[in-house]
Amino acid sequence: MLTTHRKKAILAALKRDGQVIAKALSESFGVSEDTIRRDLRELASDGLLQRVHGGALPSSPAAADFVQRQQISTVAKSAIARKAAELILPGQVVILDGGTTSVQLAKQLPSTLQATVVTHSPSIAVELVGHPHIEVVLIGGRLFKHSVVTVGAVAIEAIGHIRADVYFMGVTGVHPTAGLSTGDLEEAYIKRALAARAAEVVVLASAEKINAASAYVIAEVTAANTIVVERETPEALTAPLAALGITILRT
Repeated sequence: MLTTHRKKAILAALKRDGQVIAKALSESFGVSEDTIRRDLRELASDGLLQRVHGGALPSSPAAADFVQRQQISTVAKSAIARKAAELILPGQVVILDGGTTSVQLAKQLPSTLQATVVTHSPSIAVELVGHPHIEVVLIGGRLFKHSVVTVGAVAIEAIGHIRADVYFMGVTGVHPTAGLSTGDLEEAYIKRALAARAAEVVVLASAEKINAASAYVIAEVTAANTIVVERETPEALTAPLAALGITILRT
């Protein structure tokens, strides 16, 4: 089989099964594991999959920059944000992660809600400037322009002084074994630190993020208490997550 045809077959198997194993692929195609690993490396460099130990998982399209992500699954993100907003109770201290879905969540907060929102996203802080009853705590640090959030040691230090009721986490990948992941190392550290300071973690995940993985692990998937997904997300994708004790909340 020609390399091009083999790569197409690998991507087809990945789409069908949700993961591929290098050893099984080598046996199926009658080539060495080294050949399969080279194929996986090249496909990964093209952004078509995410390599993991022994094989590969689907790569999340949500790893694009903030401006590009504003154009992905916009209807789904609005629906997820509306459902997530229902989880916030008056008087709570709430952490809103950076990201386009979180910005939608900020827009959905009712004008009567009295709460404190902690965020490392200037976009969310600006969105809430006109909200009459929400106190905004903006975490400082170095601005990571790709995602329009603050990162670094200053941000980590500030996060360590927070105790929140709930953290709404944005991710680029949610996978039952590969965990919660994102496309940047410093963002992964920030998200992990924020999760450690909240009594409850709610992950916001449009369909393209489920069963996908990115390069940097935030935490095991069970770090999430609840995952908010769009109504049409296939049961086959959410069932393995629910089996781990995670609440799946549909829009």
